[in-house]
Amino acid sequence: MEYELEHKPAYTLLKIRLRPGESLTVESGGYMLHKGDVEIKTSTGGVFRGLRRTLLGGEALFLNTMTAKGDVEVWLSPSLPGDIKVVKLQNTELYIQDSSYLAHYGDIDIDVGWKGLRGLIAEGELFWLKAKGSGFVFINSYGAMDELNLLPGDKLTIDNMHFVALDGTVDWRVRKFGGWKSFLLSGEGFVIDVKGPGRVWVQSRNLPVLAKILSKFIPHKR
Repeated sequence: MEYELEHKPAYTLLKIRLRPGESLTVESGGYMLHKGDVEIKTSTGGVFRGLRRTLLGGEALFLNTMTAKGDVEVWLSPSLPGDIKVVKLQNTELYIQDSSYLAHYGDIDIDVGWKGLRGLIAEGELFWLKAKGSGFVFINSYGAMDELNLLPGDKLTIDNMHFVALDGTVDWRVRKFGGWKSFLLSGEGFVIDVKGPGRVWVQSRNLPVLAKILSKFIPHKR
């Protein structure tokens, strides 16, 4: 497998070249085009896991696995304008904001990263995705993406809608922003306290804020 990132950082396009027999798994909606002959299988990562994700407030996680029958090139394009990063896993874990998972290659399992109320984030979503194993995970952002490397004991607080992903070695908890007055009136909602060691990825733009701005210009039926 070889990959190339083009048009960074605002409208990044991912191009992946597969050799015969190699497979790439892609989030539904991330596929743009491919060159060559491939076999495609669609799954939910297991019926129970797909159902569980639906019960937690989201749509079922449909994944398309593309297996090359010859030399193949696959182009992937996220639905939101922003950047793409490649994260290498070596028998490790990565927790990903639901909308930031794009694809993976290798011996990696995708599941719901459920940790009870610790996983509570805004807009009623109660989960993150968890990638576990060895290989490469491709993540995308809304806006630019920064990677922060935390040393043991390093602490950071992130607005939850600017969060993209973090290593499984990072300790984290989700809480409301300030006291109840700040939580209800500041518009910030929930934040994530993280503690190293490990990597954390954040995005420069906030989609719910954009949606709120655009809603002012959309006529509403009375």
